[in-house]
Amino acid sequence: MCTRPGAGVHHTPPTRKDIPQMKHSLTTTKRASTRTKAVVAGGLVALTAAGVGGAAFATFTGTSTASQAVDSGTVSLSSINGNVAGNRLTVGASNIAAGDTIQRAVTMTNTGSIDLASITLDTAASTTSLLDTDATNGLQMTIDSCTVPWTESAFPYVYTCSGTVSSVLASSSVIGTGRTLNNLDLTNGATNNLRVTLSLPNAAGNTLQNQASVIDYTFTATQRNGTNQ
Repeated sequence: MCTRPGAGVHHTPPTRKDIPQMKHSLTTTKRASTRTKAVVAGGLVALTAAGVGGAAFATFTGTSTASQAVDSGTVSLSSINGNVAGNRLTVGASNIAAGDTIQRAVTMTNTGSIDLASITLDTAASTTSLLDTDATNGLQMTIDSCTVPWTESAFPYVYTCSGTVSSVLASSSVIGTGRTLNNLDLTNGATNNLRVTLSLPNAAGNTLQNQASVIDYTFTATQRNGTNQ
């Protein structure tokens, strides 16, 4: 009679304590793997989003450039504040009487680079008297132009024109504002030869005696109208 190996041997079944606890280790590994996958997946999503965002601003462009130089012109008049032949407006007169005239040359050049629309004259009295406030019997002013420079005599100055004389300002009281001067050459670089004449009317009465005034002259140039350039 054959006997099975181990027959008659009593085996004590292993207890829970004797079995290696591998299940917990496997569970820990599985959890770590799960977290790793989650992080990797999140990174892919972020990279994908960044890629999509960058692609939204990427466009083809082309350019064409040019440079244009622009400069502005100038408006100016030559100085008349001197005492030389052709510019005598600063030379005064004294001891005048009714019926006297005072002639003074003014050479006015458009020294700017722009043609003008007009030249106007303002006159004011920095020292005032009946000579400038009496519009009827006080000083009267006229302005003429000559196509060539005026011929000047010795003082007291008298001027004659060997060319053509034109009226620039008709006779009016010496004080005025914004009076437009006529028959002038307003192109840039042009020179106008003017003669300013002040006169004390014959009708000036005794109230005009022993009076003194200082007349200030301001010539103002205004540019031409705008045009295409």
